[in-house]
Amino acid sequence: MDDPRKLPLVYVRGFAGGTRGIDKAVDDPFYGFNEGSVHIRVGANNQPHFHQFESPLLRLLREEGYELLVKGDQAAYLDQHDDIPAHTIWIHRFYDRSATTWGGSPQEYRLETAAADLLELIDLILDRTGAPAVILVAHSMGGLICRCLLQKVLPDRGRDAVGCVAKFFTYGTPHGGITFDLGGGLLDRLRDMTGVQGADIFGPRRMYEYLTPQADFDPDGPPEGWDARRMPAGPGALPVERVFCLVGTDPADYDVAFGLSSAAVGPHSDGLVQIERAYVPGAHRAFVHRSHSGRYGMVNSEEGYQNLRRFLFGDTRIEASLVDYRLRRDGDLVWQGETRLSVRGLPVVMHQRLAAHWCPIQLDVAPDGQAAPAAGPAAVSLATTFLNSALRQSEGVPMRFILGLRLISLRERHGILDLGEHLEQTADFSDTLVIDVGTPEAGPGIWAAWNSDIEGAIRDHGVAGEPRVDEDPTPDRWVAHIPLPTTAAPLLGPDARIRLVATPWT
Repeated sequence: MDDPRKLPLVYVRGFAGGTRGIDKAVDDPFYGFNEGSVHIRVGANNQPHFHQFESPLLRLLREEGYELLVKGDQAAYLDQHDDIPAHTIWIHRFYDRSATTWGGSPQEYRLETAAADLLELIDLILDRTGAPAVILVAHSMGGLICRCLLQKVLPDRGRDAVGCVAKFFTYGTPHGGITFDLGGGLLDRLRDMTGVQGADIFGPRRMYEYLTPQADFDPDGPPEGWDARRMPAGPGALPVERVFCLVGTDPADYDVAFGLSSAAVGPHSDGLVQIERAYVPGAHRAFVHRSHSGRYGMVNSEEGYQNLRRFLFGDTRIEASLVDYRLRRDGDLVWQGETRLSVRGLPVVMHQRLAAHWCPIQLDVAPDGQAAPAAGPAAVSLATTFLNSALRQSEGVPMRFILGLRLISLRERHGILDLGEHLEQTADFSDTLVIDVGTPEAGPGIWAAWNSDIEGAIRDHGVAGEPRVDEDPTPDRWVAHIPLPTTAAPLLGPDARIRLVATPWT
């Protein structure tokens, strides 16, 4: 292969529902991966405006040199060709056997069967291309099919996941299942008991069945504390650092079922999947203000594609965290952080966690869900992004991204927001960290400065001065700490800093 990153890419679509939805899905040769959009939610004056996104399929063909080789029947093509390029795209057509459009007797859909069929497709692709592994890209339920493959089918057959899959990207997958805010749990129980249109696959009992290898399976059901979101670690398992979860935060634009879905799952969702259930703990993730599907959906969005492209083909990973901060404890005062991450040259925000989108960072809650220690110091992840030096706008120009940070304090009394001293849309602290990442032409190193310290428009200036000193002697790992502006010291303490960690990404 000319480029070792250009592994075969297999797309796995989401839930189609009953027979009518399945028949519609199989009539699409690309199972929806070819769908584009001309809508973007936020434009001038906060109004939607035209933005032509051709589809992730066409963009990968045009911008990353992937090929579509199938003419006619995908299975027949693979059977008839022994030497196929690795940089090709394939569709897991798992719904075909359950459709009525082919005549005959359609089979009942079962997720475990779809996962086993996925392994057969992967093995055939690897045999024909000679590639060491494939890349899995999945929407919604498709991510659960992939996880069934990784966590159950492969272990049951004594095979390692890392021998089949190199990277795994999910759009809006309900990694923790789907629950409903309405009904006090009644809707969940009815779904799981009746299995209407196969929707019980999003309940804990069925998830435990298809995510647990036979050697660990308990017929009495999941043990206490079992978390469907977690992927196992250990020899042969796919490391969670090779997993990326795109999380949608826009329920209002999910127009399936006349809005009943978004009303049932609640506002802290993409309209179908709740935000806290849409990612694997420890995996990379980005939050985008997109809905589960539809014209404002995350699959047919610029935000989704740009995160996908850089995760698959980027060469530098940057992790940003807020560290060594100490919150001021004051009765019922609640602290939240908001972040936005943008990459130079892109028309969209790559990642944003905002209170208005129901996903701010809770600074006074530790990662385990317990209250953060009053004495500190504490640390919290703000964002991870992937950069690709090949996508710079011109030679000799550093790769630039910005990380916006806002700190908001809210006073709650007995769980109710006290508006007496509240200023809506106003942050206690707000600034933007500008980061330039060097290249062989521009010179190695990373420069970082707060926007409040840069004179004029940041688009007109590079970050001045010498690059930040690498604080970590470990090879292929670069670490630096950037102090917060002095205006943040009364809020987070004098030692609060942004930690940047850069590592190669292949």
